[in-house]
Amino acid sequence: MSRGNNKGNKEALLAAAKTCLLEKGFDRTSVRDIATTAGVSTAAIGYHYGSREKLMFQALFAVLDEWGEKSGRALVPADEPGADPVARYVRRWDEQIAQALEHPDMFLASLELFMQARRQPDLLPQLADGMRQGRSGTAATMLSIPEDEVSDEAARTLGMVQMALLSGVVVQALADPEHAPTGAEVLAGIRALAGLGT
Repeated sequence: MSRGNNKGNKEALLAAAKTCLLEKGFDRTSVRDIATTAGVSTAAIGYHYGSREKLMFQALFAVLDEWGEKSGRALVPADEPGADPVARYVRRWDEQIAQALEHPDMFLASLELFMQARRQPDLLPQLADGMRQGRSGTAATMLSIPEDEVSDEAARTLGMVQMALLSGVVVQALADPEHAPTGAEVLAGIRALAGLGT
């Protein structure tokens, strides 16, 4: 087998694992499912990744990265000089909720990664690092500044709260899509919570 085919098989296996993960979930995806989807032998999984679990964990992190990119694109502010920041925030929420409803499998895979990391403690450092990056990236987007300019305080406050709100709102939207929250409702809720502290 040529080196090019080996590389192609490795990439095909990762793509197949992501497909199976999104369609069947982590626990219901078998070695045969992945190999059949990739069009390679089951032995190729051990050769390239060592085990089904290691391949599936890579697939989970890859899906999480893709979800982060998709939701991050929804947060990128439009090039609207002088745009009302409140209206922009509401629009960002509407766009993110729409992204989650359009790609529910990607968000659910991120929840599955958390569940698997609780069962496999060696995954927790990677998950924690991803969360730290997510908080920093979210804060950067909300503040419209480069990520390397985000302070630790902004990441641990603004980034953390926005990520927590997003996860909770998306769960509610996916549980009851016909009555999914709107950006305006999210903003009204945030204002109501802030009012409790005054």
